[in-house]
Amino acid sequence: MSQHKLTMYETAVYRIRFQGEFDESWLQDLGADWTIQFNDDSTAVTTTITGVIGDQAALIGLLSSLYNVGLPLLEVECLDTATGQSLYEEQPAK
Repeated sequence: MSQHKLTMYETAVYRIRFQGEFDESWLQDLGADWTIQFNDDSTAVTTTITGVIGDQAALIGLLSSLYNVGLPLLEVECLDTATGQSLYEEQPAK
């Protein structure tokens, strides 16, 4: 398996999971291209958002905003580049 080298300036699709819920105003700020999933189990409410982020600076800005409103970060995962270039590709069989 080869790995695509992601740059700091590359647009990519991220999945971010944190404890707590978004305020309704946050949903509007994210735009229509994001999917939002709430999970309410017996211990805590968590939110997972998935969408395209322009670059690493924008990602840091979003994570900083979550921190500033007191939403503990649980997971950040880069799923794909926005151009469809998979970060992890299977090598063809030889």
